[in-house]
Amino acid sequence: MGKPTGFIDYERKDARAEEPRERIKHYNEFHIPLPTEEQQRQGARCMDCGVPFCQSGLMLGGMASGCPLNNLVPEWNDLIYTGNWEQAFERLKKTNPFPEFTGRVCPALCEAACTCGLNGEPVCSKQNELSIIEYGYANGLADAKLPKSRTGKKVAVIGSGPAGLSAANSLNKRGHQVTVYERSDRVGGLMMYGIPNMKLEKQIVDRKIKIMEEEGIIFKTNTDVGKDVKAEQLKKEYDSIILACGSSHPRDIEVPGRDAKGIYFAVDFLKSTTKALLDSGLKDNTYISAKGKNVMVIGGGDTGNDCVGTSIRHGAKSVIQLEMMPKLPDERTENNPWPEWPRVCKTDYGQEEAIALFGHDPRTYQTTVKEFKKNKKGDVSKAVIVKLESKKDEKTGRMTMAEVPGTEKEISVDLVLIAAGFLGSESYVTDAFGVKLNERTNVATEPDSFCTNVKNVFTAGDMHRGQSLVVWAIREGREAAREVDLQMMGYTNL
Repeated sequence: MGKPTGFIDYERKDARAEEPRERIKHYNEFHIPLPTEEQQRQGARCMDCGVPFCQSGLMLGGMASGCPLNNLVPEWNDLIYTGNWEQAFERLKKTNPFPEFTGRVCPALCEAACTCGLNGEPVCSKQNELSIIEYGYANGLADAKLPKSRTGKKVAVIGSGPAGLSAANSLNKRGHQVTVYERSDRVGGLMMYGIPNMKLEKQIVDRKIKIMEEEGIIFKTNTDVGKDVKAEQLKKEYDSIILACGSSHPRDIEVPGRDAKGIYFAVDFLKSTTKALLDSGLKDNTYISAKGKNVMVIGGGDTGNDCVGTSIRHGAKSVIQLEMMPKLPDERTENNPWPEWPRVCKTDYGQEEAIALFGHDPRTYQTTVKEFKKNKKGDVSKAVIVKLESKKDEKTGRMTMAEVPGTEKEISVDLVLIAAGFLGSESYVTDAFGVKLNERTNVATEPDSFCTNVKNVFTAGDMHRGQSLVVWAIREGREAAREVDLQMMGYTNL
């Protein structure tokens, strides 16, 4: 612990964000890093707690408290403070293979569990993490490091999202020959096409992929396993296979008028924008445009917020975001004590931009769609929305959100984006490999295992645990790789 009174002497300072009205003019990341001297001062705020919940990754109240990767947060915070950036890089990379991603898109579970946050502002560990990895790139520390030897074993990883990349990274470092199959035209999975450029610029993904290629990993894009390549062929060719295809089956809204034109899943909307942005700077007009339209976003999570921010950048006329659940409290309640994840209302970048542009929060709580209405061309033109209230289901005893009679309201909409989450893995992949599913249509395994019912076929990430965070996907990929290595070699050092 470099400075015992650091948390008293220094106030929290995080990377500054561009003003909403300025940043909506572009699709780039909009946070301005702190100067090195100030970043080191922020490292001094870490108290090196006797029980560092920031790195625990414990499940409390059904939610994660601290980093699921068990990042050695106090150690590298201290090393930042003392200016030992190279050592800080080495400590960070011991647990996190992709801090350039998590330092940008992770919701900072470490900060939510920070002891400083109990009675004040937590340490800005997420920004500290990002500053370490960017220092590493700038100073040659993050360059490719080839395995010292090869084992002769071959592994196929299906899916190049964070879980697939994590598994591939670990297995390649062990010396196995890894080939990653990706059905899209670019590598990265949800980090490429599911997360907008404003949160994660795609050259950051490409930069890491290039290094992984230099280290010996083979990437095959535009290859849809289960369609373009047969599962049986891969089983013959590889010693082990890891299915890391994500939880990519979107949840639909089944109401009258759903077949109207102009209603899309959020993932298709976001992908179309990112692809057009990368292909032509949006000049090819191949994307789903919100320009001049009254946009309705159904879903209040991160993906819904991304749709709000993207629609505003397109030039939407108006944006409304529907949330089924009540608004969360602005501060922790007594039944949600630290170090549990704080169940509080968060206003994210897209909502901030909507407030700045339209003068009000786009979110409407305890509301859902009851019906869509079409115009003569078959385009969606109106939506009937209705208020919801929490009621107990007499048959099941569970609390459900039920319609409030007489609260129907008709509003004009030209574009509807469904961001209601995902239901599990896609059947054509699971059917091709013959793996069993659980009741949530995720690939089934024994507890604390990643091995499926099919010999030498494993699974990891959202396809295994359901829709979750990038940091959980990275952890799953790492642990699945350890199990694969143990099975193939009889022991593991991963």
